[in-house]
Amino acid sequence: MTKTTKTMNPKFYLVLALTAVLASNAYGAVVDIDGNTMFHESYYVLPVIRGRGGGLTLAGRGGQPCPYDIVQESSEVDEGIPVKFSNWRLKVAFVPESQNLNIETDVGATICIQSTYWRVGEFDHERKQYFVVAGPKPEGFGQDSLKSFFKIEKSGEDAYKFVFCPRTCDSGNPKCSDIGIFIDELGVRRLALSDKPFLVMFKKANVTEVSSKTM
Repeated sequence: MTKTTKTMNPKFYLVLALTAVLASNAYGAVVDIDGNTMFHESYYVLPVIRGRGGGLTLAGRGGQPCPYDIVQESSEVDEGIPVKFSNWRLKVAFVPESQNLNIETDVGATICIQSTYWRVGEFDHERKQYFVVAGPKPEGFGQDSLKSFFKIEKSGEDAYKFVFCPRTCDSGNPKCSDIGIFIDELGVRRLALSDKPFLVMFKKANVTEVSSKTM
């Protein structure tokens, strides 16, 4: 018996491509430093303004190794640990601008034995700050998981910023806060809610770099 091989109509691929372009234009796709649309892959978060630290990584607080906060490397030549984006509601494959999504520090293993999804922690009364910390994987859209949703918004021509909009289950229009940098008593540059945003750009990480990252 002779098998017949079905070939896809070229028009089908054209429709798919046009759909992707239209969706990207309608919602706005986040792009990396090479101008490529970002997808479910790993990316370094790097500062736009040079000379003020490097990429993002994990560190404890107050001299303690655990649990982790999201912090900036002190050296601008250190790209830190890449992150992955997920769980946006739009039915698009690319990472969308200005849409709630989850962010995970993409590290293989940690000494703290904890998940590394970003979330806004409890108010630090000593430092009078809300810090961005590492926490469990968000499950659904319950009150606790809502602390783990951030937006990536365009800021100027070539920069982005992270925004936290603490929508509660019964709130209408939440008050949004930018994610900035707070320098603590030990000189550690920590991500925290701020009136001054931390302007960033994204660089795609290769598979070898991601698999080699541990804490």
